Amino acid sequence: MERIFHLKELGANPRTEILAGATTFVTMAYIIFVNPVILSGASFGDTGQEFMDFGAVMTATCIAAAAASIFMGLIANYPIALAPAMGENAVFAGFVAAGLITWQQGLAAVLISGLIFFLLTFMRVREMVIDSIPPALKHAIAVGIGAFIAFLGLTGGGLVVKPAGPIPVALGDPYNPAVWVTLVGLFLVGALMARKVRGAILWALLATTVFAGLIGVTHYHGIVDRPPSLSPTFLKLSFGGLLTANGIVIVIVFLFMDVFDSIGTFIGVGQAGGFLREGKLPRATRALCADATGTCVGAALGTSTVTAYIESAAGVAAGARTGLANVATGLLFLGALFLHPLAKMIGEAYVWEGGFFHPITAPALIAVGCLMMGSVRKIPWDDMSEALPALLIFLGSPLTYSIADGLALGLVAYPVIKLLSGRGREVPVMIYILAVVFLARYVFLRI
Repeated sequence: MERIFHLKELGANPRTEILAGATTFVTMAYIIFVNPVILSGASFGDTGQEFMDFGAVMTATCIAAAAASIFMGLIANYPIALAPAMGENAVFAGFVAAGLITWQQGLAAVLISGLIFFLLTFMRVREMVIDSIPPALKHAIAVGIGAFIAFLGLTGGGLVVKPAGPIPVALGDPYNPAVWVTLVGLFLVGALMARKVRGAILWALLATTVFAGLIGVTHYHGIVDRPPSLSPTFLKLSFGGLLTANGIVIVIVFLFMDVFDSIGTFIGVGQAGGFLREGKLPRATRALCADATGTCVGAALGTSTVTAYIESAAGVAAGARTGLANVATGLLFLGALFLHPLAKMIGEAYVWEGGFFHPITAPALIAVGCLMMGSVRKIPWDDMSEALPALLIFLGSPLTYSIADGLALGLVAYPVIKLLSGRGREVPVMIYILAVVFLARYVFLRI
């Protein structure tokens, strides 16, 4: 382990790494159950289109997350776990629901985007993108992801809701039991972290699970069950029809979302974990290669785009510093294949007046978001050409419910404001290129 993960050099120990890897798994375990719901079309109703098999997607989700996370840990030595991405899965299912592609074509489009990802990685294009982002925007990305994570926790736990009508968000219903589970968990994680208890997030999650079970917010589902079959989705890709205008645009959309979501996550988690060196992420090519591998493996198994997860910051907050934590996370995903009834107790959605809540994991997300927002102190607020684009990134990410859209706002504003203030030479060439690419994406693709 020392030879592979350099534990002593990085000030890590196996016990903390494994505990932190378990923390990351628990905070992102919801994807095991949410991803099949989305890709099976359960959230879209009867559209007349054929969607994917729920059980097969669940198995594909576990195996793809395990393979990609372990690969990341072994070749890049980072505690940045991967799994099918929220957002990308909804776009995938939305294309199918609209009849633009079949789900088999969708998997092929995801595979193609992953292969292009590989090409960009070995050409070092993505690493160049990460290294060229100015320090103020790097800090803003970390804050934006923190705000996004906290907002996910607030809404997922029912403390904040998005009602119909002109009000974007409002205080949650105090009669909703999920709200009380979230509050109990939030108080516990806050107190344990204030006392500097090792693995505070994991212990708070486990205690919250017990409390949720006692009041009926989650239920006991058993311990062991046979994994669902992978055969309905395994290698069921169809490349026919992807050379049409719709097919090309869909591949580009998957590629755009994966590239910028992964870049945002690498920078945000890297900033939170202290992995950046002089603003750059060491071993970035290896990390990006693992990300691209996850996408290709996921498509072959039968799931949408696999990418780095912002919930990895929970493991970093619990002490993860090496890829050993990722190996632990990956093995737990494999274990979830057989223990998914037990894992479901933690990731189970609680239904209240038509809404779906995840109050057990919500407190961890809120706490991690709080930690990540500490980077706001490093933004030069006295320089408006730096501060305003930074503000657009870290407010835009949660308010648009998209890290990629938050990045777009800031990366377009940054060169424009610099140019108008007579400081255009301070902007790296790559930032100008990114600004043009983002504008083209929103103006011409309109997706």
